Formats: sequence, C-alpha cells, structure tokens
Amino acid sequence: MTSKQRAYLKGLAMNIDPIYQVGKSSITPELTIGLNEALEARELVKIHVLKNCLDDPKEIANILGERTHSEVVQVIGKKIVLYRESKNKKKIELPKEKKVTK
Repeated sequence: MTSKQRAYLKGLAMNIDPIYQVGKSSITPELTIGLNEALEARELVKIHVLKNCLDDPKEIANILGERTHSEVVQVIGKKIVLYRESKNKKKIELPKEKKVTK
C-alpha cells in the first residue's frame, strides 16, 4: 500500500465510527471472526481499544492484521483502522500509483 493510498484511507476513516471494541479479554476468536465478516462487507473498519485492555494497541493492530489478512492503516491512541479489499465487490476505489519516468 502506497503512502497516498494510506492517506486516502485515513481520510475516509475520520468519518466512520468504531464498530468493535477490544476489552479486558483482548483478542478473542469471536472478535477475529466478526472482523473478518465486517472487513468483507465494509472494507474499512475502525476499532476502539478500551481502557481496561492491558495490551498495547499497536500490538493488537498487528495481530488482528495478520489474523484477518488485512492492512493496518493507522493506530492513533486507542483507535485502530484496518483495510482489506472485498473479494466480492470493491466498495472503495484507492488512488492509482503513478509511474515516474525520467
């Protein structure tokens, strides 16, 4: 993912609300399954890490990214944004990468 595409997704993520919360039980199989379904339906998902979760949000983001085969767009404070292109329909059009010729 290019920095331009990441910046575009960050802009889109500013307007969405978190649909999942990670609490004191941290990452559970149910959370991973639910995130997989949400990523397939929405492509861009925001997650909120609650104060009672003792794990680092960056570690949680990396683990969830691996388990859901998604890209970690950003981690700001206790908010995580993940992106994965849908297999069925593309909902989000990412900016194309420009080739530089000299």
